Amino acid sequence: MPASQTLDTDAFIDRRGPVPNGNQPSFERRQFANSYEDLSPDAAELARAIDGYKVQHRRRFVTFEEMLSVIKSLGYSK
Repeated sequence: MPASQTLDTDAFIDRRGPVPNGNQPSFERRQFANSYEDLSPDAAELARAIDGYKVQHRRRFVTFEEMLSVIKSLGYSK
């Protein structure tokens, strides 16, 4: 960085920390809906399995290969 440019640390807002009013969301954002009420039983089972995989592996999103792995772990085959 050239000497003429300086970082203004007061202008940086760390959005990873707690929100200003202290209210944290009580849920983690998911790739799929947070509710499984509108899904068929089989789809709800798949959604729970994928969410479990993401929590276990600390992943926000899964790849197609990971999704296929979860589907196969539920006993599905081609």
